[in-house]
Amino acid sequence: MTKTIFREYDIRGIFEKELNEQSVKFIGYFLGKKIKALGGVVSIGYDARTHSPILRDYLASGLNFAGCTVLDMGMVATPVNYFSNYVNPLNVKEPVNASVMITGSHNPSEYNGFKMTLDKSPFFGEDIYALGDEILANAEMKIPDNTERIEIDTKQQYIDYMVDAFAHLKGMKTKIVMDGGNGAVGTVITDIFDALALNYTGIYMEPDGTFPNHHPDPSVESNLADIKVLLEKEGDIAFAYDGDADRIAVLTHKYNIKGDQMALLYAMKMENPTIIGEVKCSQVMYDELARRGATAIMYKTGHSNLKVKMKETGADLACEVSGHIFFKHRYFGYDDAIYATLRMLELVHDGIDLDAELDALPLVYSTEEIKVETTEEQKFAIIDKVKELLKNPPENFPKIVNIIEVDGVRINFEEGWGLVRASNTTPVLVTRFESTDEAMAKLYEDEVNQLIMTAKKLLG
Repeated sequence: MTKTIFREYDIRGIFEKELNEQSVKFIGYFLGKKIKALGGVVSIGYDARTHSPILRDYLASGLNFAGCTVLDMGMVATPVNYFSNYVNPLNVKEPVNASVMITGSHNPSEYNGFKMTLDKSPFFGEDIYALGDEILANAEMKIPDNTERIEIDTKQQYIDYMVDAFAHLKGMKTKIVMDGGNGAVGTVITDIFDALALNYTGIYMEPDGTFPNHHPDPSVESNLADIKVLLEKEGDIAFAYDGDADRIAVLTHKYNIKGDQMALLYAMKMENPTIIGEVKCSQVMYDELARRGATAIMYKTGHSNLKVKMKETGADLACEVSGHIFFKHRYFGYDDAIYATLRMLELVHDGIDLDAELDALPLVYSTEEIKVETTEEQKFAIIDKVKELLKNPPENFPKIVNIIEVDGVRINFEEGWGLVRASNTTPVLVTRFESTDEAMAKLYEDEVNQLIMTAKKLLG
């Protein structure tokens, strides 16, 4: 057992090496004790990875040992697992107190993990780290096999909900193409589209945890090659999904629409909304929302962080550039790529020209996320050192307007901004740069990178 599997937003590791019978039973038991204090009813689901059902059995043994009632929804998308917290299972009288999704998300096929929700709130951060400490302190305990569980059909409840909520899209003629990435999205989205009589073509929709066609991460441009070809040949709009369907890519013939751009589009149909973006979102999003009279809030990166902030502020929508979209407006406040798909189709159905709306936004030059390799031990120390250096920057450093420290360091310059933050899940720094002038964006990148190198040297 190793402490490294306990991460900021979830538990994640390599099957058998880190996530094995002992570690997963312990996770089930010690998490189960917390769930038991809430009422003890927990719903579990799993993604398409070949070892997910094995981990389901280990987890159930731990949960049962803690005295929980284990509900099993089988293979589902992560949003379906989240949905189980808001509906009563048809064959169970007690309400659900917690859910666990067994998924490695977009990680390689040898990985797996657990996304946890307790009392409708994400279980993350210090709670996960404390859980890890408790498990490691009791590593000699023996937990027997007990895979007793009650099967529930949350998937059909979710399909029925979506079909009812978007009945007005029935028979829509827009030619839709989508790439399921051989992930879990295929377990529900085609049923929803069929029930709504939508005009669609899908590729790689069959769940296959070996991911034989491409890596299931739609934020990586190379993974979109096949859907772009299909869009060019026979589509009006395209969608692509990650392995567990909580992230989305939306493509038109002109744009690969990023999460912050999606937020601007979705907000068009909301009255005076409050929108939360992460620190990597374009300044265009924040400025444009403010211009329209919306309330825009900048906050930390991470799906758990954003869900908690939404609950705290009563926000209508939150977004990450990578394609996590969270709707509280007409929904429950969690990231759901399937629901985001239907809301985007709703905009098209209502006559919104997506390309024209994006054409009208100010032109900026933005880098993708640039990752700087470091170590787990040094990444946060480097951020602290960068903050210190910015108090007295080099003479030739671009003029700083202000600095935002909500998550790492976002430096606002006269013609753009630069971001340096420590990843909460991997030993890297994440940087991103944006400007209204392409040369300035490159200058900001070069100067901030030089600052990072200086910080590394000073730390030895």
